[in-house]
Amino acid sequence: MAGALTALMRGLCLGARFPSIGIAPAVAAIHTPLYPMNNQILLKQVRTKTMKASRRIRGYPRPLVKGIVRPEPNKYGYRLIKPQEYTTEPVRLKKLGGRDPETGRVVVRTIGGGYQRFAHWVDFMRDGPTEGFLEEKVYEIKNDDLQTAKLALVAHGEKKRWIIATEGIQVGQILRTTRELPRMPVRARIGDAHPLGALPVGTQVHCIEYFPGTGAHICRAAGASGRIQRKVSGRVVVELPSSRTMALSEHCLAVVGQVSNADRMATFYPIGSPNRLRRLGHRPRSGFWHRKDGYCGRKIKRHPPVKIMPIRRPTITSQYVIQS
Repeated sequence: MAGALTALMRGLCLGARFPSIGIAPAVAAIHTPLYPMNNQILLKQVRTKTMKASRRIRGYPRPLVKGIVRPEPNKYGYRLIKPQEYTTEPVRLKKLGGRDPETGRVVVRTIGGGYQRFAHWVDFMRDGPTEGFLEEKVYEIKNDDLQTAKLALVAHGEKKRWIIATEGIQVGQILRTTRELPRMPVRARIGDAHPLGALPVGTQVHCIEYFPGTGAHICRAAGASGRIQRKVSGRVVVELPSSRTMALSEHCLAVVGQVSNADRMATFYPIGSPNRLRRLGHRPRSGFWHRKDGYCGRKIKRHPPVKIMPIRRPTITSQYVIQS
């Protein structure tokens, strides 16, 4: 087949350079079935290669049919019904079973069942004074069914609340929180909350704020923690567990240390049996064999650049300012 294609290309070149030379015999020789069986085999091989090359490689996000919206994560499993005022008692948890809370139609068919769960209202806002410390005492440390990390019951005066527990804290320990930004870095203890600008480079932190005064958003899962890399012009660069770096405001609050229950991956996994998976609230899935293509396996790629966050949280307004 390769020799026939080479002869055809030579004939076309000669025909273009010397019009008097005929190329009909070369074309006829190609289409003459001298070896019909071999030609059929070659044609089948070429068609097979074409089909393989045209097959779409599976990857994330997978293409969806037009008009279908991808389900949002952590929305159709349960709904936490909170009371009007904050409470430290277990709050009501309504199971959705993979159904939409408004229409009642099944959206995620692999969610349903599971044992009864008890949820607690976690306060992710650790706010303190700009001068001095807010001291809170730890009264209890326990597990929660909706949080991978352990929770700590802390109290200050007559106010009690549940917060994310830090690895290494004990019952009876005093936790301090402040928003004071001193000129020199402080030597903070594990479990204390300080602004990022007040901590030295290399400090391990968790429960980090995106914007000052908005509450913890980063590194809240069990065993998660970030590390302060450097400080640049009013911002602090923090390396996240995913090796991504973010430049946050130096006034963003963070807790020193690592999130508790760091050995969860060794104690919770592997699942072990389908029965335990059902008790965790997962319905059976299809056992159809999935082709392993470019979606599977390790990818070698460079890390994304530093994500620079604004100093203050952007405000959305409908008013326009006209400048003359």
